[in-house]
Amino acid sequence: MRFDIITLFPGMFDGPLDDSIIGRARENKIIEIFLHDLRRYAGDNHRTVDSPPFGGGAGMLLMPGPLFEAVDQVSSQTEGESRTIAMSASGRPLSEEVVADLIGCPNLILVCGRYEGMDERFLQNKVNDEISVGDFVLSGGELPAMVLIDVLARQLEGVLGSSDSLKEESFGTGLLEYPQYARPANYEGWEVPPVLLSGNHAKIARWREMKSLERTIQRRPDLLTDIAFAKSQLENMYKEFADD
Repeated sequence: MRFDIITLFPGMFDGPLDDSIIGRARENKIIEIFLHDLRRYAGDNHRTVDSPPFGGGAGMLLMPGPLFEAVDQVSSQTEGESRTIAMSASGRPLSEEVVADLIGCPNLILVCGRYEGMDERFLQNKVNDEISVGDFVLSGGELPAMVLIDVLARQLEGVLGSSDSLKEESFGTGLLEYPQYARPANYEGWEVPPVLLSGNHAKIARWREMKSLERTIQRRPDLLTDIAFAKSQLENMYKEFADD
């Protein structure tokens, strides 16, 4: 899978995309990442890419000319289907559904917004999708682009050490992930739940299911379509383990 990133600050990507899982995925040629400085596509000697917005208002806006030129040139370097994604606080929230929609595309062009955003004509005529990583505002689209690359890369075969990792992560089942514990079994008087030491794999799986549901009800009830039913399920699970 190929990612082309159009940004005013390509140096921000040095490091985060070179190490750990993403770094190994690049070394193994599972993903490719190319950086493109937006100023290279400016039409004047001063490499101007922004201007005040028409109608007034604070800040500066990325101009359409450099954005159109950058996407046109970058897309001409790719083979097969290509989609242009604007990283924007106004975009649709990044979710498992969005990931499933994007993962089949071999080429993604990620455009990182800056200042007060991008000219609407570019968004309307050159961008296939606008994506937000949360209900907050960042200084630019660079960090969201890194998040999107990480989320998508993890879905590709060979990136993670075990395919089971994806199945058990938060949101993979529609619920938050259950709590987990590492050695030692007793740390400063805090003990691992006995069920995890029982060797009863069916019971452990049921306990984890219960804890996932419990955590989701407590922290992210918005993920549940029927909160009353979920609470009823949880009460029944509590009864199962109360008998032990």
